[in-house]
Order: sequence, then structure tokens, then C-alpha cells
Amino acid sequence: MNHRNRNKTLVRLRRLAVLETLLLKCWSSETSSLWSPENPARGQCDITAIVINDFFGGKILKTFIDNQPHFYNHIDGINYDFTASQFQVPPKYLDLLADREEIFRSSLKVRQQYQILYHRLKKHLLAKAILFKVQ
Repeated sequence: MNHRNRNKTLVRLRRLAVLETLLLKCWSSETSSLWSPENPARGQCDITAIVINDFFGGKILKTFIDNQPHFYNHIDGINYDFTASQFQVPPKYLDLLADREEIFRSSLKVRQQYQILYHRLKKHLLAKAILFKVQ
């Protein structure tokens, strides 16, 4: 790996670590009824995938865990599952294409939870504007 690629990788890893920390600050029982301090990522995959897609583009993908959809992101050729920490065993990713409307149809409460997470994360991202390009 040349010096330039190594620096790009380090910057990406730094941004991911910051983003994961910001998501932990943003998730709550208002963004998922399954949220708990012990497992803050639980039940957050759907709205997190949409919000990440809003800010960073890419695609929303899904897999199934116990016959329930689990959503994650694909950005610049790399899969990102910001809610994988909710599982004791990492999921087997099927990389099935999904979209925001599919997620919004899943529950009446999802749009409200999405709005809460979107605005919380946007506030944090704007505070960290040095690291992220916010739309």
C-alpha cells in the first residue's frame, strides 16, 4: 500500500470511528423501542441505514436474521453495518438491495424515528464539519 492510499484508509477509519461514536450519542428509546443502554444499536438498523444513506449516499442493503430484515449500507464499494454491535454473532450478509420506502412501509412510527435520528446526527455532523461533508 502506498503512502497516499494508506493516508486515505486512515482518514476513512477515523471518520468511521467518529461516526459510530456520534450514532451512539443519537440513538435512544425515541429512535427505537428496542433501545437500551446495554444494547443501544438494537432495533436501529432501519432508520440508521436511511440516515447514513442521506448523508453519505450509496445503497441500502438488507439481509435476514430470524426471518426479519436487517438493513445496512454500501458506500464506495464497501459494506457498513453501523448496528452490527446489537448481535452476539455477526450476521451473514446477503447484500439484497433495499430502499427507504420499503423501510418506511414497515411501521407508522419509522418516519418519526427517522426524523429524530436525522436531526440529531445532522447536528453532530455539523459540529464535526472538518471530518464530514454534510449535505
